[in-house]
Amino acid sequence: MATPKPPSPSLQLVAIFSRHRRALQWARDRICDHWGDIALVSQLFEHAETKYYQSDMGCELLKQLLVLADNYDPARLTASKLQSNDWELELATTGGYPEARPLNIDPGYLTVSKVVLASAKDRAHRIYLNHGIYAEECLYYLDQSWQPRPWTYPDYRRPDFHQFLETARDLLKQRVKS
Repeated sequence: MATPKPPSPSLQLVAIFSRHRRALQWARDRICDHWGDIALVSQLFEHAETKYYQSDMGCELLKQLLVLADNYDPARLTASKLQSNDWELELATTGGYPEARPLNIDPGYLTVSKVVLASAKDRAHRIYLNHGIYAEECLYYLDQSWQPRPWTYPDYRRPDFHQFLETARDLLKQRVKS
């Protein structure tokens, strides 16, 4: 019989994107106020790999990855996604932006061996958590680098994303050692 064990140490990862820098700042402020301090902030990446969001969010989207400072319990992933959906709706209903969806907030988490994202969309490779939220492992760590899955989003395949995620992984490894 297998004995249940606690999950591997992890850090919360949050991807935010918008065409409006003030919406990105608004998201960072909400995240800090409710989820805690941010330990790592990526550069602003052009989010041009897909036109999927263009009709709701506009063109010339910018994406930023954030890693929170505190340890993260993966069991909170559903609550994190539901909260981020509420924040997106809150900002959209202010009327301060011409787009129907001025901001996208995608929470997930990172361990030394994988990156997991939350989604409200079911697909064959996603695992149902609860309350309409699914988990997707989009990257795994092997041979000293991040490796994509067949379903990994195009931007998460980018070397500059991997470089940032490597920095986050190093932070987690240092934390586990101490």
